[in-house]
Amino acid sequence: MSDESEHPTPGSGSGADFLQLDRQTAPARGVTRWLVEGLRSAIADGRLRPGSPLPATRTLAQDLGVSRGVVVEAYQRLRDEGLAEGRVGHGTVITAMAGHLREPRPSPSSALPVPSAGAVPPAPAGPPVLPLPSSWSEPVELDLSPGLPDLSAFPRAAWLRAERAVLRDTTAGSLGYGDPRGDPRLRRQLAGWLARTRGLRADPEHILVVAGVAQALALLAQTLRARGADTIAVEDPGSLGARQELQHWGLRPVGVPVDGDGLRVGELTGTGAAAALLTPAHQFPTGVVLAPRRRRDLLAWAREGRLVIEDDYDAEHRYDRPPVPALQASAPDHIAHTGSTSKTLAPGLRLGWLVPPRHLHADLLRARYASDIAGAVLPQLVLAHLIATGALDRHLRLVRSRHRLRRDAVLAALREHLPRARVEGVAAGLHLLLLLPWLGEGVDDGALAARVREVGVRVHPLSWHRLAPGPPGLVLGYAAHPPDRLREAVHRIAGVVPAGGVALRG
Repeated sequence: MSDESEHPTPGSGSGADFLQLDRQTAPARGVTRWLVEGLRSAIADGRLRPGSPLPATRTLAQDLGVSRGVVVEAYQRLRDEGLAEGRVGHGTVITAMAGHLREPRPSPSSALPVPSAGAVPPAPAGPPVLPLPSSWSEPVELDLSPGLPDLSAFPRAAWLRAERAVLRDTTAGSLGYGDPRGDPRLRRQLAGWLARTRGLRADPEHILVVAGVAQALALLAQTLRARGADTIAVEDPGSLGARQELQHWGLRPVGVPVDGDGLRVGELTGTGAAAALLTPAHQFPTGVVLAPRRRRDLLAWAREGRLVIEDDYDAEHRYDRPPVPALQASAPDHIAHTGSTSKTLAPGLRLGWLVPPRHLHADLLRARYASDIAGAVLPQLVLAHLIATGALDRHLRLVRSRHRLRRDAVLAALREHLPRARVEGVAAGLHLLLLLPWLGEGVDDGALAARVREVGVRVHPLSWHRLAPGPPGLVLGYAAHPPDRLREAVHRIAGVVPAGGVALRG
């Protein structure tokens, strides 16, 4: 069927994580040509490398909302041009030689300030001003803390198959002290996967495999501190845990307000900070996406000799909006990109990655080696196998479907039981922000969360994640429980919070 007459499939998404293809950017006529050009461009700039698998035709067609024939024709054109080939058991894979990544030359403006000779760095900041009460670590019947993934969805069978394959093929030498950057097989797979799914420009030699985003922040904080930095700009509201991590390593977080377009980038200069930590693809806890104009302004701010730490928080969990590409590709000399498998697989694996500017790589590598020499090898090799075989992508599609059902259950329950509440962060992520405007700004949402805890439900008060005062709210995670338990949790919350038409925002 000709793509000239294609229309989006009812109920399908408007875009794909793969190469951040957005169907809405395609012309009304010529969808196949648009898709082929997008694939060619990714091959030319190295996002798709020789051996990179292309998504199954049905899968990509469903994501883009086009007929399968459009994707089949696009893949055939690549095969006709010698850019791809079909392989038994592997589908269509790229065969063309990708262009080599250029080694950027750091300019004077790309380096962070270095303390002058004899300068004494300020003393490390004191303990966090908002420590989590120990009572909140106690077991609770319905834990709706944000950041808790669906551990029951962990792909045990796929992991076991991959582990057996790894142990069968791994030599004894591979089990020694490994490369502190991470096993080269995982770094190669991560480079291709991050290029395909997040648009990164990452040489495997410059990726660091870390024990989650927490270790990435620790390494970055130590490196910034050693270079004379003592403050860092953070989103307000933003992650309490991230602030505590930065404070522990001697950086003082300075809050910059967040609104419906994300961080107010224009206020960064006034902080005097040489670095900023953001969650631009899915801001925590509001769920907003950093607006295009602010992305451009942020990059301009960074290019004046500053560093942006891009925490790719929940970027892979989206339901009702097109994919948002990572910032890193736009300014790799000024952005440290970090992510992990904590929400996609399990936090207990302690697997993540850090793609820093190259002028910071050596210092970060030394800090990584000093912290624990190197990461565990077997989990890295298993993750590399899951990426290479497409098992990780299949798992992500499965959990995304489960999470959408759970989100919808929470929204339906809120409409029924708390119709006056305003719900934000609906389109993506694993949590919702519940705002309660009729209660007034003077309400202590910490006390409200404590009363919710008394009926067997754990939530985060929004004030935990604020630096400046603001309206009360609750942060509700929904990934860890099935729909019926989520409905029960909302019913219990409504028994504590006064009831009252629900407003949903992005």
